[in-house]
Amino acid sequence: MNENKNHSSDKTNPEDYLAWEEISCEHIVKDEWIDFKRLSYRFPDGSIFEPYYCYSRKNYVVIVASDTDGNYLCVKQFRQGIKEVTTEFPAGGIERKDNKEYGDSKDDSSEDALQAAKRELLEETGYESDEWSHLITVPSNATIADNYAYIFRAKNCRRVADQALDETEFLNVKKYTPDEIEKMISAGKFQQAVHIMAWLLAQK
Repeated sequence: MNENKNHSSDKTNPEDYLAWEEISCEHIVKDEWIDFKRLSYRFPDGSIFEPYYCYSRKNYVVIVASDTDGNYLCVKQFRQGIKEVTTEFPAGGIERKDNKEYGDSKDDSSEDALQAAKRELLEETGYESDEWSHLITVPSNATIADNYAYIFRAKNCRRVADQALDETEFLNVKKYTPDEIEKMISAGKFQQAVHIMAWLLAQK
């Protein structure tokens, strides 16, 4: 115990004392879709605990998009985690040059986030916009995942094409007024936490 404390004595940032040290990492599932890992850590007091589980997925975008009438473009699709059809904003993965579904979340060898947002909006809804702004980039789920969500706002969207969905995408597009979205959030019918955050930021 004393050795660990002495070893940490050269740290100058108080938050450095909170960091855990990774002791081991086992890749339980590592395929083309996900890297699911089992880890052990040494705590700041020197004790070791396991298992902790985390996974790697690629970064993604969420688009709070409204049309020329001020209605918001949402998509309805089945989410296997909660086994429900959800209502949420258009969203999708930022493509990687190595075509993997995961990797270093801070790697610069990926598609530009804004270009990914424009592509996903067009593919999922058939709409495009000339008025884009970046709202925030946040960890998707800092407790268990290492990827980031890039949140964008798109205004005055206009329909220019039909949907161009991936083979695993089955979704419908529906427009909602701001009041309808607020009511869905309050009723627990707008089920994605990051999307709710995106909505609140877009209203500022």
